[in-house]
Amino acid sequence: MVELLTVLREKSPELKAVEVAVCPAYVHLLLASDRLQDTGLAWGAQDVSVHKAGAHTGDIDAGMLKDLGCRYVIVGHSERRIDHAETNNNVAEKFRRVIEAGLQPVLCIGETLAQREQGLTLDVVKEQLQAVLELNKDLALKEVVIAYEPLWAIGTGKTASATQAQEVHAFIRRILEARQLQSRIVYGGSVNAENAKELFAQKDIDGGLIGGASLQAESFIGICKAAAQKTI
Repeated sequence: MVELLTVLREKSPELKAVEVAVCPAYVHLLLASDRLQDTGLAWGAQDVSVHKAGAHTGDIDAGMLKDLGCRYVIVGHSERRIDHAETNNNVAEKFRRVIEAGLQPVLCIGETLAQREQGLTLDVVKEQLQAVLELNKDLALKEVVIAYEPLWAIGTGKTASATQAQEVHAFIRRILEARQLQSRIVYGGSVNAENAKELFAQKDIDGGLIGGASLQAESFIGICKAAAQKTI
């Protein structure tokens, strides 16, 4: 992580045309804060406590993340939903905690391979998204950042085709526009330096939530530069 952050700091002048945020594990957030300070690059967390504050040993709440200079917080990542049995309600509560702290949640939604094969992709995405929006409809939301991550394309080397990804992104945007919400919708299914340009060229794909490819500095920088070339 030290090497990655050091390279990103050195290369940061080349990335000014695109918004870049690094979301390391909790234990590396201080490193991110130290290395990325004054570079124009942001940092954020991979998760947050469902609790606002209080005696919850081991939890990291949104206020703590704000103290560390985080701008973004990922909520509802598929691994949290699966490994920790997070429900849509849990995700909605975390979403609220992040908003209340003045930070930007990045809401992850997406379907399993079985659900896609059954033709349920849009139903699953709609349910996950609307559950969070409905439970937070009292908040004065203006913009929502969504990461569409098809579970079958995470860490498998597979990726949705640009056309498949665009279809789901456009569907998500229509839901948000119906609620008069501005949106940034990023794709989170095995984006790499080779497929980034084609994915980002799609009308409704605003960027990427990068997993394994972000661990290699040159690969990550290549993806960032592909995003900078996006034209709408």
